[in-house]
Amino acid sequence: MDSPLKENILELRVPSNSERQRLDKFLSQQLTSVTRAKIKKMIDSDRITVDGRAVKASHIVQVDETIRIDFPPPEPLDVVSEPIPLDIIYEDDHLLVVNKAPGMVVHPAYGNKSGTLVNALLAHCQSLSSVGGIVRPGLVHRLDKETSGLLVVAKDDVTHVELAKQLSQYKMDREYRAVVWGHPSQSSMRIEAALGRHPKDRTRMRIDEKGKHAATTFTVLDEMTFTSYLKLVLETGRTHQIRVHLSSLGHPVFGDSVYGGKGKQLAGMNTARVKFVNRLFRKFTRHMLHAQILTFRHPATQELMTFQSPLPTDMQELLHILKSSTV
Repeated sequence: MDSPLKENILELRVPSNSERQRLDKFLSQQLTSVTRAKIKKMIDSDRITVDGRAVKASHIVQVDETIRIDFPPPEPLDVVSEPIPLDIIYEDDHLLVVNKAPGMVVHPAYGNKSGTLVNALLAHCQSLSSVGGIVRPGLVHRLDKETSGLLVVAKDDVTHVELAKQLSQYKMDREYRAVVWGHPSQSSMRIEAALGRHPKDRTRMRIDEKGKHAATTFTVLDEMTFTSYLKLVLETGRTHQIRVHLSSLGHPVFGDSVYGGKGKQLAGMNTARVKFVNRLFRKFTRHMLHAQILTFRHPATQELMTFQSPLPTDMQELLHILKSSTV
């Protein structure tokens, strides 16, 4: 399907294998990052045309029709820009890749109205895509507060849609590093288990056969006395996916207080090891998960781009201590 970048305009050609369906439904499948309500609004305001003519949302798409989408200017943002330093790995007119520090919240929410990555991005960029709404401008994907590493941010809606499509079609490669408890029974493994919201705590996820498909692959890079160092590759990108999948195997991420990677691990340890681990918890106060490698195809140039973030200082130090310890 053709999708050339042209200002804030996206053109799609209906593929030969496309089933006959309503325009709004077809576009909701193609533009996975755009809500159906926004698609309907753009159709009603003639910002979406088919072969150059205005149509209704109920229009049945035909093979080889050209759909032109003229994204509206971004809505005014309620989020305040803040001159917070950013570690920018790459930037051009369409996007930027940021190395997020551990402890930084990605976007404003209840209890975190300022000091977020979005606040910092608004101070740095003249424009960000509006696909994610007025609270999440530019954000194609997210990282948990305690997780460090690479994020790609879109400056315009067309770039955002194209990157989100790569993400939904599993064409954006994301590789992580993690320190976990225990030693997995296999040196490499593919974890496939659907995830859903926890019924009693909506901030948590759990294994749920009725949830969304999720798959993670890991390889053991090193083993210490009671922990392991893993490389992980996301096949899907569900909320808390790596943390829940590893916890379900009995190897939660070190320091993950939500999914069993902290206090629960002290049970059964001798006194010396309990003291040693508690010292580590006091020194390293986050879960040890890092988004290290990010690969995607640039929507404007079609160049395959790969970025790598060095392991953060706290994870390097923890690994050094764990490898040196005999406790």
